[in-house]
Formats: sequence, structure tokens, C-alpha cells
Amino acid sequence: MTADPDRFTAQIDPADREYKTRRGARVLLIDDLDRILLFEDSDPMVPGSRWWLTPGGGIDPGETELQAAVREVEEETGLTITAADLRGPVATQVVVHGFADVIIEQEEVFFVARVRAFQVSTAGHTVEEQITMLRHRWWPRHELEATDDWLWPDGLVELWALAERPDEWPVDLGRPEQSTVPVDTNAERPAR
Repeated sequence: MTADPDRFTAQIDPADREYKTRRGARVLLIDDLDRILLFEDSDPMVPGSRWWLTPGGGIDPGETELQAAVREVEEETGLTITAADLRGPVATQVVVHGFADVIIEQEEVFFVARVRAFQVSTAGHTVEEQITMLRHRWWPRHELEATDDWLWPDGLVELWALAERPDEWPVDLGRPEQSTVPVDTNAERPAR
């Protein structure tokens, strides 16, 4: 299926954005060279918007958090792992993402997997990911600590350090907002 950039051309009044809730699983994928894999994502309706995030996404109906994490890693990176390769959950959060066309409130769980360095394949990306995902890269810790680029979740460097301290798991990261188009916190939210 070919990506359709026209889907992102209509301008939506921020007050009229659809509000969705879902559960998600994300993975801190760390290789044997002590690098973390991140994807540069964007909001096509907000020119210049970009941020780096871990592999992962929504949990499909009937899936467990572990099953979703395994599926998302394979779809987004081409790497096949099993639930036994995942440790955690390392952390949880309820994040609000305000994009130009939608607001997504997502209950997220973060796992960690240590893997051998591999060549990432994006062949399994969804149509939307083909449009929004700009690139990927393996980040050494010192470069991630020094970057001014926007990282999702906030505190990703600290989360990576936490991945090495399983006696502290899981940590509640709270209710952050990570938005390209901010959410009106005074507006009434739909009942869950």
C-alpha cells in the first residue's frame, strides 16, 4: 500500500480534533554496542515538527502488552524477538499526544530488550508510519545525553539508565503531554 500524503493536507481547528484513547507498548531496544534505537517521527501538518521515539505503538484487541511489544519491534525494525527477550515493565505513563489532526491519550508500558546490532528494516511500517517516520538511527548514550533534539518520552536518558536497575521497576512517569499542537487542558475530555 502506498502512503497518501494528501491525508495530512486538510487544516483542522485544534478544538475539533478527534480524541482517542488506547493502550500502548514501547521498547528500549539496546544493542551490544550500547546504543539505543530511535525513530525520528513528525506531524506532517506541522511543518518542521520532529522528535525521536522508541519503537512501539498501540496494543491491538486481544493482545497482551508483551505480544504488542514483540509485534511492534518486528513491524518497525524487522527484528524478530520473543516475549522472553523483553524485560520489564521498566516504566509506565499515561501520555497525551496532541497532533494537528487528533489527540491520543495512551496508557504506555515500556520494556527493555538487549539485542545484537542489526540492520533495521522499515518494510513493515504502516502507511501512516511511511508518511510520518523520517529516519531511524542507533544513538550512543553520550550523543543522546548531549542532543537538543526533542525526545519522547521526556527523560529518555534517565529511562535508559533505569533499564539497568531492575530493582526499581516499574517507575510511574506520570501524565506528560508531548504535543505538536498543544491540548487545551481546560477543555472537557470525553468519558473513558
